[in-house]
Amino acid sequence: MPRYYFDVCDGADVMYDQVGIELDRDDLVAGHAIRALPEMAHDELPNGPQRDFWVKVRDETGTYIFVADLKFRSSWLRRR
Repeated sequence: MPRYYFDVCDGADVMYDQVGIELDRDDLVAGHAIRALPEMAHDELPNGPQRDFWVKVRDETGTYIFVADLKFRSSWLRRR
């Protein structure tokens, strides 16, 4: 089975996956990356009015093959 590496950014720091996981289908790669985003956001929010999260997936050759991102924005609509 091919091994995939999931590099992540929590809006502040980038963490490079050194271990990876073996998956037998490409659709599993996308699902794994997409499911990670809400978990990351839950752990990090609220921490300011905006935050950008992403997961980039590398294959065994080191080539990025998939990316998923989640953008958080907040602002007051009236003066406080």
